[in-house]
Formats: sequence, structure tokens, C-alpha cells
Amino acid sequence: MSYLETTHNVYKEAALTPDVGLCCTTNPIWELPGLKIPRIMQEMNYGCGSTVHARDLTNNPKMLYVGVGGGMELLQFSYFNRQKGGVIGLDVVDEMLEASRKNFIEAEEMNPWFKSNFVDLRKGDALNLPVENNSIDVAAQNCLFNIFKSDDLKKAIAEMYRVLKPHGRLVMSDPTCEQPMNAKLRNDERLRALCLSGSLPINEYVKALTNAGFGTIEIRARKPYRVLDPKNYPTNELIYIESIEVAAIKDPMPKDGPCVFTGKAAIYYGDDDFFDDGAGHTLLKNQPLAICDKTATVLKNLNRDDIYFSESTFHYDGGGCC
Repeated sequence: MSYLETTHNVYKEAALTPDVGLCCTTNPIWELPGLKIPRIMQEMNYGCGSTVHARDLTNNPKMLYVGVGGGMELLQFSYFNRQKGGVIGLDVVDEMLEASRKNFIEAEEMNPWFKSNFVDLRKGDALNLPVENNSIDVAAQNCLFNIFKSDDLKKAIAEMYRVLKPHGRLVMSDPTCEQPMNAKLRNDERLRALCLSGSLPINEYVKALTNAGFGTIEIRARKPYRVLDPKNYPTNELIYIESIEVAAIKDPMPKDGPCVFTGKAAIYYGDDDFFDDGAGHTLLKNQPLAICDKTATVLKNLNRDDIYFSESTFHYDGGGCC
């Protein structure tokens, strides 16, 4: 049995018998006016964060969500696009698709504005998306990519890149881990399916996205997630896992490399009202400017004594140097 078959079976069981302890079930992030989320959707929210961000969802974007779970984030996305087929929900597990269909009927009863046909549920594989090229404004996945091994991860990211329109956004939440894991952990198929042993360091995660061609990366949140302890897992040391929320934007790749925002800022405190580096970056006096890691390196190399640079906060809200 391959690790993908193991994953399929884990989520088949989770569809037939909702498991609030599976993976990284969280409470709903968005409590929006007029939006009521059925309890069953909350119990089947097998994700480690949220991919629903209002600033991504203006002007009725066409959306794709891969790995439907109980349908909670599909319902949340539909709140912003109340059109027939405005949100495509994709899953390879028949039982999960059927569970979502049932959950949407309950959601209709609780939300007068919602219609089940707002969501176009399709069976499909993240490695071969049944979606046209350049047709999606916002694509999302929650706690899915960390399950894939290296070659499959490349395929999954390439597929998302293919279906996105220019400047479209791939919004993700995944576990990450900065510590090395032993081979026994890495090769445990069930732990991988449970969003644990496939966790990558953030730099490797980001590199997989930029290698696919995404020119802008935003790390929007970094949160505590789980620990793997020697008493319960095959490890000799305590391993700390975090979850991150990331947006990869299908911008053209800059000649000097991608713009990766990790929550750094620069603050100019010199004698003038502003500082202009002559390369498109203007820092107003005592006003923090969000900067990508690339711009941080360029400005630091100027060796000025009147600019303060913050460390990466791994929280980015938009705007700034690019």
C-alpha cells in the first residue's frame, strides 16, 4: 500500500465517522455576519489554520479548494461568492464528497443566503486537477501539501500554478518543522497522513513554491501546532511542530529572485523626512515599512546607521516595499 492509499483510507474513515481528534481540527476562524456553520462541519474541519482571508476574496473571485473535508471552508468561501459554481471543491475520497453534500443541505437550512449549487463538488486528484488553465482567482488547500512526498509535492504545486490566473493566489495552511526528523518518523505513512511527519522547514516549503514560479510569497501567520514526544512517537527527542498560513501569488518572477515576505520591517530615523534608496523603496521618517527578505538584505548592505530592521515576525498583512 502506498502512502497516498493510506491517506485515502484515513480520510475515508474520517468522512464516515467524524473524528474531532484527527489531524489538527480547529474551531472556525471566521464568524461573519449572517454566516452559521453547522456543528458537523466544525467537527470535520481537518485543517491546521484558515485559508479564508477577506482581502483575497473581493469582486466575486472564482475559487478552488482542494481537499474538501466537511465543507466548512467551502461554505466560508461561498459567503464571498454567492454564485452558482463560484467555488470548486475537489477531493479524491468519494465518502468525503458525499459527507460534504449532506453538510451543505444542513448549511442551507441554517443560512438563507446559501445554496448548495454555489459549490461545484468534483472528484479529482491534487496531482492532476480537473480544472482549466488560468481559470482560478484564488486556490486553497489546508493541511494537504505537507502529506505529499517531494516529487508529488512538486506536481501538486505545479498543478495549482497551472490553473491560477496571472496574479492569482494560492492560499495555504500547513504544519512545518525546523527540527530534523528520523527516517522512522518520515516513513510512517499514517503519521504523514495525520499531518505530522511530512512537515518541512519553512525555507524548504517556500523554496518549493518559488521553484514552481510563484514570484511573491506572503507568510501570514506562524502558530504552535503539535509536539512529537518520545513516549508516544518513535523519536529520541521532543519535536516541536508549527503551522503556517501562506499565500503564493502568481506574479512574474523578478529578475533578482522572488519577493518573500516573512514579516520584516524597516524604520528610518535619520535627519530627513524620508529616505529613498534609488531603487523604488521610500522610507518615511519613523514609519515602519514592510519589506521582503530580499529588500531587507539590499538595505542592510547600505550599512546606514539610521535605519532599524526588525526580525522576521512571520506575520504579514500586505503592503510594503513591493
